Amino acid sequence: MTAQATNQHAEAELIPVTDVEIITRVQQFYYREARLLDNRQYLSWLGLLTDDLDYRIPSRFIPTPNPQQRGTEAYHAVDNELGRGGPYQAPLRVENVFTLAIRADRAFKVNAWADNPPPRTRRFITNVEVFKTADGYQTYNNFMMTYSRHDNANFTYSGQRRDTLREVDGELKISRREVMHDWDVMSIPTMGLFF
Repeated sequence: MTAQATNQHAEAELIPVTDVEIITRVQQFYYREARLLDNRQYLSWLGLLTDDLDYRIPSRFIPTPNPQQRGTEAYHAVDNELGRGGPYQAPLRVENVFTLAIRADRAFKVNAWADNPPPRTRRFITNVEVFKTADGYQTYNNFMMTYSRHDNANFTYSGQRRDTLREVDGELKISRREVMHDWDVMSIPTMGLFF
């Protein structure tokens, strides 16, 4: 079974959360995460991640339609456009908590020219959907982020995040994140940001 088929099958089996307290808790988690990142509190942000985190940013491309899927929603499924590996489909980033910690720490080094002066970002998180899983929650949320850096033009990033949140010592933490940018051609200054 392909990754795309697996994801569509898994999504069909998800149970939507209707408990307002849980939905609010997840939303507040994302708002706090956005605040920490926009305030450049990267080390605090690392505390929102599990030790076994799987963090990915697949590339986007224009796929050749599969004629066997014609007439179904799978024919135009977003998952068909995601480069998760294989020939000509290298992901933009595949990271774990260790590599993210190195990048977070690097931002505070004097010789980190890409981060001095630091960029200004503002994240907007919307369309949060929460589904119950065996050990936590599967969530979907959209993001838009503005980016501004000294003497440079301003840019906007947008896309969707698919997360798995897990309870660790009574707190929500991100154990898996897949960030799907809306563009297949990146005309932005950096992908070295935390999404």
